[in-house]
Amino acid sequence: MAVKKIESALISVFYKDNLEPIIAQLKEQGVKIYSTGGTQKFIEGQGAEVTAVEDLTGYPSIFGGRVKTLHPKVFGGILHRREDDGDLSQAQEFAIPAIDLVIVDLYPFEETVASGASEQDIIEKIDIGGISLIRAAAKNFKDVTIIASRDQYGELEERLKNNQGGTTLEDRKYFAAKAFQVSSHYDTHIFNYFNQTEEIPALKVSENTSKALRYGENPHQKAHFYGKLEDLFDQLNGKELSYNNLVDVDAAVALIAEFDGETAFAILKHNNACGVAKGNSVKEAYLKAFEADTLSAFGGVLITNQTVDKAAAEEMHSLFFEVLIAPAFDEDALEVLKGKKNRILLVQKTKVGGTKQIKTLLNGIIEQDKDLATETKEDFKVATKVAPTEEQKDALVFAAKVCKHTKSNTIVLSNKDQLFSSGVGQTSRVDALKQAIEKAKSFGFELKGSVMASDAFFPFPDCVEIASKEGVAAVVQPGGSIKDQDSIDFCDKAGMSMVMTGVRHFKH
Repeated sequence: MAVKKIESALISVFYKDNLEPIIAQLKEQGVKIYSTGGTQKFIEGQGAEVTAVEDLTGYPSIFGGRVKTLHPKVFGGILHRREDDGDLSQAQEFAIPAIDLVIVDLYPFEETVASGASEQDIIEKIDIGGISLIRAAAKNFKDVTIIASRDQYGELEERLKNNQGGTTLEDRKYFAAKAFQVSSHYDTHIFNYFNQTEEIPALKVSENTSKALRYGENPHQKAHFYGKLEDLFDQLNGKELSYNNLVDVDAAVALIAEFDGETAFAILKHNNACGVAKGNSVKEAYLKAFEADTLSAFGGVLITNQTVDKAAAEEMHSLFFEVLIAPAFDEDALEVLKGKKNRILLVQKTKVGGTKQIKTLLNGIIEQDKDLATETKEDFKVATKVAPTEEQKDALVFAAKVCKHTKSNTIVLSNKDQLFSSGVGQTSRVDALKQAIEKAKSFGFELKGSVMASDAFFPFPDCVEIASKEGVAAVVQPGGSIKDQDSIDFCDKAGMSMVMTGVRHFKH
């Protein structure tokens, strides 16, 4: 493609780092440079001549710097079409010089919000001139090169070198696309800031950081992760996280967050817990979690909310697993665990934030609040004549937490600190219970005295009837069925206790 030589440039940036090589090239090529304020001083410090924008427009920077570049001589210089005789005639009539290159970035709005600054400081970081320059230059990409972020300085430097101080139409269109990505991302964060209080029903999501994954759920599916995993995790060992790893890791960190202040361990497979337990040490919690399903634990994702010590590491080292997540690892524990080079070890640095979930669906997107409700003993409403003991209440809380994070329909069987089994993702609640009972027995658990949690109400008394035969002593469920009383009546006859929470935890 034909190269268009850059003869003039407007440069006005907040971040000036790594700009020096470009200034040197423009200076060498004899490019006329227009600039403002601190950027002008910086460029002059590089030994290049600069024309102040104020001298071009005849107006000073006014209103505390809010208006500097918003002037026809600036925007006319960017937007007039070089092949349009009418535009060229008007540019000559009003002494508007052509501007071939615009290098501008935006005030750090996103960073200012994240810093917890005052509203006044945040509002002042809403860029007006910069965003307008970016859009104008990107719109006229046939004639103008736009650099809208310091992240693009290196690319511009390379292309100017390859093209002896010019750019091709292909270059300019590429930079225009990047510019609109910058501007749309910026506007998204401004809208979302205002919409925290206004609650306008519009969904705006923008992530600048992306990572190509090896593939999606299956090898024939392409996949990317958009976001900054490094803000949440430090990876200490192992291969790159896959799509399926990430989905399981997400489920794992959500589950373990339910056990703040306790020593807990969970083993997950395909988004569901196959083992969860609490203990006096990570080793003890791991061993109890592993007992729940020694078969499914193979190739799973492991997580704990306490520092992994050598004793725990040695215990789990013989198991093949994909990922282990913990808030910290002792050095001697790392020596053991790094013995398998592909084993992924993640330090979770902070909790996952946010209160919303989104998902593509049909020809659109659905959004909902995250399920942040977790029931405590105080939330239980005893529905039966027999009330659960304190130990049974503790067990019901534990079972309900695991149940909340298990695919529906689900039934969970446990005691106060160990998952015995769960029936996962069944089309009927009876099937879920039967699956849980069979699984618990296959791994040697005695269900007499255990508790049962259900993610939704019992439409019929069949589940409590089956559970009673196995010795289940207490039940937690949301309630809300028109036939709740049938289940209550059976529990009363069988001497079982039942509590209701009023909160359903479907997980599809």
